[in-house]
This record gives sequence, C-alpha cells and structure tokens, in this order.
Amino acid sequence: MQQKEKDLLQKMSNAVRMLSVDMITKAKSGHPGLPMGTAELITTLFAKHLKFSSKYPKWENRDKFILSAGHGSALLYSILYLTGYEDININEIKNFRQLHAKTAGHPEYGYLNGIETTTGPLGQGIATSIGIALADKIKQAHLSKEIIDNKIYVLAGDGCLMEGISEEAISLAGTLNLNNIIVLWDNNNITIDGKATMTNNTNMIERFKANNWKTYEIKNGYDFEEIDTILTLAKSSTKPTFIFVKTTIGKGLEETENTSKVHGSPLSEEQRNKLALNLNWEYPPFEIPTDILTEWNEIGTQYINEINLWQEKVNNLPINQKEFLNQLSTHNQPDITKTFQSIKQYFINEDFSKATRNANGIILKSIINELPTLVGGTADLSGPTETKNENTKPITSDDFSGNFIEYGIREHLMSAMSNGLSLSGFKSFCSTFFTFLDYLKPSLRLSSIMKQGVIYIFTHDSFMLGEDGPTHQPIEHLAMLRAQPNINVIRPADAIEATEAWEIALKTNDKPTALLFTRQNTPLLRKDIDENKTSKGAYIISKAKKDIPQLLTIIATGSEVALAIEAQKILLTKDNINASVVSMPSMNLFEEQSDEYKESILPLETICISIEAGSTYGWDKYADIKIGLDHFGLSAPYKDLLKEFKFTPEDLAQRIKESL
Repeated sequence: MQQKEKDLLQKMSNAVRMLSVDMITKAKSGHPGLPMGTAELITTLFAKHLKFSSKYPKWENRDKFILSAGHGSALLYSILYLTGYEDININEIKNFRQLHAKTAGHPEYGYLNGIETTTGPLGQGIATSIGIALADKIKQAHLSKEIIDNKIYVLAGDGCLMEGISEEAISLAGTLNLNNIIVLWDNNNITIDGKATMTNNTNMIERFKANNWKTYEIKNGYDFEEIDTILTLAKSSTKPTFIFVKTTIGKGLEETENTSKVHGSPLSEEQRNKLALNLNWEYPPFEIPTDILTEWNEIGTQYINEINLWQEKVNNLPINQKEFLNQLSTHNQPDITKTFQSIKQYFINEDFSKATRNANGIILKSIINELPTLVGGTADLSGPTETKNENTKPITSDDFSGNFIEYGIREHLMSAMSNGLSLSGFKSFCSTFFTFLDYLKPSLRLSSIMKQGVIYIFTHDSFMLGEDGPTHQPIEHLAMLRAQPNINVIRPADAIEATEAWEIALKTNDKPTALLFTRQNTPLLRKDIDENKTSKGAYIISKAKKDIPQLLTIIATGSEVALAIEAQKILLTKDNINASVVSMPSMNLFEEQSDEYKESILPLETICISIEAGSTYGWDKYADIKIGLDHFGLSAPYKDLLKEFKFTPEDLAQRIKESL
C-alpha cells in the first residue's frame, strides 16, 4: 500500500472519528470511545472490502455490516452519511439521539436503510447476524453463487462476546460452517466498569478455534496495510472467521485513551477541540472537507456496474427463481386459503380430538411445501412440538437447500436467528416448550420492536402438561407475553382454531405471532369453517339458551374452552344458570374489533367469568370473576392436577356458582 493511499485513508478515518464525536458532543449523550477507537478499521472495511451501494441499499447480493456493539451507533451513522445514503442528511446527524430522529441512541431497524438489524442489547447483533448469514446461504442454494455470493461483517465488542447468547451463536455457526460471516472483535479491554480483564480472561482466539472458526489477529488496529491484508485473507476462508483486532478506546486524545469513562460519556467541547488539534483537523463541527466527502461518496457508488450486471443475470433466471426472489423482497406468501380449508375439513372428517400440538404438526406438514420461503426449526424439540416431518428437509453444513433448522438446545439463539431470517425475507418459525419463553424473551422482544413476522410455536402451554412439574409448567408466561406490545398471542381451543391461527400468522408480517398449543388432547369444538373466527380474537362458541335470561358470559382460552362448555351444561342442568361460552384465543386481536362487536360478544348486562389455566393477571379488563392459577404447579398426571386445582368441569361449575 502506497503512502499516498494511507494518508488518504487516514483523512477519511479522521472524518469518521470527528463526525462521530461531533454528534455525541452536541447531544451531550452517547458512546464516543468505540468510533474513536475503530475509525481506521471500519474505514478500511468500507473503502476496500465491503460490497454495497448507498444508491441500492436493498441489493440482494450486498455485503452486510452489522454493528453488534450498538452503543457505538454514531460510527454507523457517520459512515451512512459519508457514503451517501439518501435517507440520512446532515440534519439527522446533528439531531443524534433527539426526539423522532432517525439517528437513535442505538441502531433501530427501519429507521435508516443501512441498518441491517436493531442492536444495542449486547450479543443480539452477533446472534442475529448468524441468522442473516444462514439466510444468505439458503438463498445461494436456491439460486446460485452468481446471484448470491456475499459476506456478513460484524463488529463486536467485549460485551457482545461475554453475553451467553454469543456462545450459542458461534457454536452453531461453526457447526453449520457458515463461511460467509466475519466477526471483527474490537479488543480494547475496556467495559463500563473498567478493564475487561477484571471479569473475563477468556482466550478468544482459542474459544473460536474450538468452535470450528478460522481465526486471524490484527495486532495494530491503526495499520491500514495490516487491516487490509487480514480482511483479504478472511474473505477467502472456508470457515466462519473471527478477527482479533487490537484497538485503543478513545483513540486520538491522550486523556480519553484506555479509560472506561470514554465508553459512555461524551467529550466536552474543549476535549473535542483538543482531539481536532491532535488530528490536524481544521474544520468546525459537522463540516467535512469537499475532497474527503467526495472520496466517501464514491465508495458508496463503486459497485453500480456490478449491480447492473447482477440484475441482467436475475432477468435471465427461470420463473420459479424469480418468484422466489420476489417473495423474499416483498415478504408476500402465496395464497393457500384453499389448503387451509382442506385442512379444516380433514379435521372435521376425522373428528380430530387430539392435542393442538398434534394439529400443528399436520398443518405444518400440509403447508410447508407450498411456501418456498417458510423456514424454521426447533431447539431440540422437534418431536414434542411436531415441527419436523417428511416434508421438512434439514439444513446441514453440506446442504443449505432445506427448510428445517436443527438449533440444538439454544432457545435464545433460535429466536435471534429467526429474526435474522425474517430480516432477510424469509417467513421464519421456531419452536420450543412455552416455559422456555424465559430463555428467548429478549430476542422475541426484538421481533416486536423490529416489526418482524416471526412465528413462535410454543407447546405444553399450561399446568396440564403434567408430570414434568412446576419448572416446566407455564403459569405467568401468558400474562407476560400479552403485556408485550406489537405481538399476536393466539391460544387455540381446538384443531380448527389452530388452523385459523396459522393462517393469521402467515399473513402477518409487521409483528410476531405466538402460537400456544396443548400437550393433552382437546375435543373438536367447531364444525363451521367458512369464516376465520379466530381472527376476531373472541367469539361465542356455545350460545346461551334462548328462552331464559342469560346471567353469565364464560370466557375461556385454549383447552379450557372445552372445560367451560361442560361447566356451562352443568350450570344449566343443575342450577338453571344460563350462560354463553366465549372462546378468546387472542386478546390483542379482540381489542382490534369494533366496540359494537366486542359488546355483542361480552354483553354488559351479564356477569363475565374468565377461566384460564394460568395467572389471572390481565383478565380484569374482561372478567368480573377470574378463575385461574396464581401459584406454581405440581408434578403429577394432568388429570390429577385438574382435580387438585379444581379445574374439572364439575369443579368449575361449583366455583362459578359459589362466586355469584
């Protein structure tokens, strides 16, 4: 590398460093240490290696840069502005961390085109990027290396690699041999509380090697030639690649270098000016000299010709491959309404009175071959969740053309990777026991924040799973999940509702859907299938007797709907208490209905009673009387638990009568 090129790269790096500092200093909030410490690394990456275009930000064959250490967001915003992304201007740069700015405190997916995923919760970036890398491998298998041949670059810090989800991520990436991912470790040995070595002395090189990664080391994160050489080697690796990059947090100002304060505290104006003096930066805040801005803008457009050639290749693809690309770019699934009607008719013909998880297995088996972009898997529970069948094809390190992912016992990673798959255009699903929501909740929360239509299949949805006991019996989980914004939570009562729930989930692309299925059998309760009643959130499934006044409205969900209907009959026969039974598979879908509809289902003049085999928290909105379980369960056969917790139809009828 000639000295002239090095000098230019240094000026471009200083532009990144100073623009980032100016953003943070003006906002009086932010994390300057990372952009100050990694400016040379990221400048070399974007200038000489990253295949992208600021003019075509959604180009399918682009390399992707993911800032896993999302607290350093000013670095990413600076790069996006300098390379000429059209949805960010100098005013957005100046409005960093201000109300309604696209330049939020941490990178938020959907705010700006160059943000590939929401990062900030440490570890999420690297975990989600594994899903994105896998998605691109699947695309390549379905199309060709001529159409998809790209890299995923991840900038991770100490925090990303300390969080437990990172071990799940690097382990599975190594197992699948995802050689299209390159992780750059910003090794500055500083966390918020001080030296990283106070709490972590892991040999990261050996850790990644042990997980089947190729490893490199950049000993000087400010040597452009060394950075360039290692990145060149990394791109030809036959394994996932980890690069140890030795950097200095707060680089450029002696009083901030190697200090924990600069991790999360802005520089003062005086410190900013000292930094500028040290760098021979003669420009006022937010001013980039024309020649440097031009150089950066040219980097943002250097692949235009390659994009045009790529588009010609796409134009010559067979129709089915073009349609596959179209489905990825639009998230639109083929219309399979007739298939769903056939499935429902099958359940009626069979008088299907099995567990709703069994219904889930039949539904998934019936639809997956009709949906080329439906991809998902399980955290070592394919049998119990019924998500693996003869129509699912496992994805392996030797063959990425399948549609089923063996995640192993890695629930948190499974959810994060499902986000990555969804961000890449796939309709992704994942599955585990409902109680293991606790393991994956942070990533599911990001599904909602990023408005991704991931389908979460949860089975063993109540204490009625039985003998596995309180550790496996979800009690508070429904209330917790319903409290989360922007998610469909659907708990079907029978196979018909399960089918309708799947239909809703496939059509929902702006929020995740949680499908909650039983382990125990539940009878078929409905035979009318012309309308998707589950989409209303709640409906009358068993009407009150017409010739006497209706006193009660009994609301139930899931398997408790069948119990409620039996209790309804007992109340009428023994005590002449007239009630209707409402199945409420989804509170949030019910809330989307008109006031008139809601009152027709839950008449104000009746006493409303809720029945659910879980926490009663949250039922006050609908029920005058709540029957549930506000304590943990027990280990026993589920029929014994029904008696113990007074959830038999006879017990429920008696409890309702006593509560009036």
